[in-house]
Amino acid sequence: MKSMLIIGLGRFGRHMALKCIEEGSEVLCIEKDEEVADANASKIRNIQIGDARNEEYLESLGVSNFDLCVVAIGDSFQSALEITVLLKDLGAKYILARATRDVHRKLLLRNGADYVVYAERDIAERLAVRFSANNIFDFIELTPEYGIYEVVLPQSWIGKTILDLDVRNRYGISILATKENGVLSPQPFASHVFTNHESILILGTHDRVRKFTQLK
Repeated sequence: MKSMLIIGLGRFGRHMALKCIEEGSEVLCIEKDEEVADANASKIRNIQIGDARNEEYLESLGVSNFDLCVVAIGDSFQSALEITVLLKDLGAKYILARATRDVHRKLLLRNGADYVVYAERDIAERLAVRFSANNIFDFIELTPEYGIYEVVLPQSWIGKTILDLDVRNRYGISILATKENGVLSPQPFASHVFTNHESILILGTHDRVRKFTQLK
């Protein structure tokens, strides 16, 4: 079980807290607005009302004991930056922060954040890829160069095996799983024979995957 400290219960912080709890993590949320805290108390058990910009208060939480500290404040970048710096100074193991602008991301990373997420932008980009690109059902970006894609199986692959197609050498991608009728089958064997009812999950550079999705 991992322990999470989530600071701020706006939409991003609330959804992250609920999902972490669902996944079995121990979550402590900090919210300075008493009304917001009360509104979430029925679903999130461990909420403290406090100002995380106060160093003594933040130190009292035992920041270094949490596996992940999340700065989920979206209405005040100055506050998010101050809290990120304090968390780093207090020995936080890993800090995830939310940003809305590129310059904010750079400043957060320079001042203690280990990872910065653009909540709205990340979702928008994922949906843009999913709904505007041909033959792509879903997409997760791993780095600016690499991603995991669920894609349509090329018709020319039906009846052939992974070994027959020499997938990695010919296309520069790795097949992580096949999917049929909503059922995922991870790490298919090289002898797996593709059928007309499958989609595939692949790992590769964005350029390689885009080229691959043009196959017939």
